[in-house]
Amino acid sequence: MSETAIVAGGCFWCTEAVFRDVIGVSQVESGYTGGTVSDPTYKQVCSGDTGHAEAIRVTFDPATISLAEIYDVFLGTHDPTQLNRQGNDVGTQYRSAIFPLNDEQKTEAEAAIARWNDDHPGQQAVTTIEPLGPWYPAEDYHREYWEGEGQRNPYCLAVIPPKLLKLRKSFANRVKAS
Repeated sequence: MSETAIVAGGCFWCTEAVFRDVIGVSQVESGYTGGTVSDPTYKQVCSGDTGHAEAIRVTFDPATISLAEIYDVFLGTHDPTQLNRQGNDVGTQYRSAIFPLNDEQKTEAEAAIARWNDDHPGQQAVTTIEPLGPWYPAEDYHREYWEGEGQRNPYCLAVIPPKLLKLRKSFANRVKAS
């Protein structure tokens, strides 16, 4: 039986690329959530006027990787201390957020943020825990972006490899064999 988690940590191409390499993850879908506009487009979300975050929906096997580990990988592979931005991506659409599907996931999210803060004295995660709203899948051309167009995109080449390196360094036992 699989489970689903929804997180936002900046550009969804970048977080999708990380989670595609995690053992126990069977699917990663980029999309939008947390805003007020129905069926938003990428262009609308990028404007920062919809309230939506670029997010990913991660489907995983809880017998292989726990929700707590999913959240730890999420917090450990982006900068959860940056408010409404990741690197050069600025705006609420790039916020660090967890969108729990139920009370258990909310409790796990709170615990993961507390763990991250405890492990990083002097730093404070600004990751929000937000109510789950409707999920809107991103347009087809965003899916598996890193595996295709992304490896020719200068932005992706600058941002994604360091995140994958963080994954391999900090979560070596969670990385799929190449």
